[in-house]
Amino acid sequence: MIFTYIAVACFYAALLASCVLNFRHYMHMFQLNSYHAGEQFKWIKENLPHVICRHIFTLISATAVIIAFTGGRAPDGASVVALLAAAAIFMAVNINSLFYGHKKVKKKLVYTPRVIRMTVTAGIIYAAALILPLIFCGISMTSLLIACGMQLLSSVAVIIANVINKPIEHGINEHYINEAKEIINGFPFLTVVGLTGSYGKTSTKFFLEKLLSAKYNVLMTPESYNTTMGVVKTVRGSLRATHEIFLCEMGAKNVGEIKEICDIVKPKYGLITSIGPQHLESFGSLENIVKTKFELADSLPATGTAFLNYDNEYIRGHGHSGKKVTYGLNGGDEDYYADNITVNENGTRFTLHHKNESREFSTGLIGAHNVQNIVGAIAAANTLGVELEALVMPVRRLESVPHRLQIIKRGADTVIDDAFNSNPSGAKAALDTLAVFDGYKILVTPGMIELGEKEYELNKTFGTQAAAVCDYIIAVGEKQAVPIRDGVRTAGYPEEKFYAASTLDEALKQVDALKTGGKKKIILLENDLPDNY
Repeated sequence: MIFTYIAVACFYAALLASCVLNFRHYMHMFQLNSYHAGEQFKWIKENLPHVICRHIFTLISATAVIIAFTGGRAPDGASVVALLAAAAIFMAVNINSLFYGHKKVKKKLVYTPRVIRMTVTAGIIYAAALILPLIFCGISMTSLLIACGMQLLSSVAVIIANVINKPIEHGINEHYINEAKEIINGFPFLTVVGLTGSYGKTSTKFFLEKLLSAKYNVLMTPESYNTTMGVVKTVRGSLRATHEIFLCEMGAKNVGEIKEICDIVKPKYGLITSIGPQHLESFGSLENIVKTKFELADSLPATGTAFLNYDNEYIRGHGHSGKKVTYGLNGGDEDYYADNITVNENGTRFTLHHKNESREFSTGLIGAHNVQNIVGAIAAANTLGVELEALVMPVRRLESVPHRLQIIKRGADTVIDDAFNSNPSGAKAALDTLAVFDGYKILVTPGMIELGEKEYELNKTFGTQAAAVCDYIIAVGEKQAVPIRDGVRTAGYPEEKFYAASTLDEALKQVDALKTGGKKKIILLENDLPDNY
């Protein structure tokens, strides 16, 4: 009998370790999926072979349990060996999972208070499911099969824990949101500028902060803190009475999310950089994207001003009944516009026009894409009281925002790092930037994501555009490479100059191995998929 207890103990220990490791993995994916159950189920569906591999040995072990208890009797002899074999299988899988958990990831699981609360809830569920059957059924086939079932359910345990914790999380979030509102209301002389857009909002925010800092004490939401709770965290942790202007980046994947942020920070000014099919999968339609981005303009007071990029057809076509300042590169009826744009490897020069005033600007940043964002920042800064003349030097000193058309020297080669995120307009702008360089032009990209039903079509178009600019194209990821390859073929691009790599590391090794006939390599890194892709 003692051997039975040892076998069962080994089985439970190995099974519990497997549950813990799997839960950690699925929690990491859930965090990357913004704690949205729908996105998590979609991830499970799209990665079903990977999920099955993490649980296939549970079925084998369950078979061993059934063999051990054949006939309803307690296990002995060969049946004990079956249980020990099942435990050994689990331990082998656990060692593999441990290795997986320690491999290099782009963004590690962050043990936030929310993650800790969900882990505690899941721990209680696991403990109850493992201990209660032992109490009521003893060491039996029923109790051990229930334990196996818990391992199988670890793929959705994070979602179950999230549902159970939802009232608690809602209460905690409401407390922090109300606290942020009180802080904002306590600074009546603070000017809040909201920034949103399908793309360009983070770069424009960074540029505007530099321009306004010539005259004001400015706080901006850091990096890409553009969700409701990210904004709340910034207000609670960083906003001080000495700040005169708060630049608040506002992101969204669903209708109503920008209005939610506006209700907290109460912006007087709002800047909409662009509208396009970014996050089309979650929004469902372009109409919903337009509606959501304009929640910022619609939330402004009667005395407020919306800054609108009139180069964007969706922004120009939507219209705004309140006070607005328009900008762009078209040189038409915009309040602020740039022309005479010249671009080379060393930077960009342009002429800015506003009313009867024209002024020359230069920047070390490259490309018309950057000029558009700079003009938007100039329009906002000038409207808020900074003279155009005082903006010339800050514009000249602007630096690339990390991973957004950032120029990096790599020995004799040049890297254009545009890896933060990608969209059809931004990807085309990145190719235009690549085109101004002299050298052997190489594109490394996994393509674009979250574009819904248009994802294949837009990535194929991107492949066609790349074929017109690049000397060599490397697509990263078997699935992502398909539409890009199809676009390249449509353009009649040489097959030997296209390479499909499984990983970014493999792609970079291929870049290093390329022979360029003495030309320096100009490498465009366009987009970088998160770990859940």
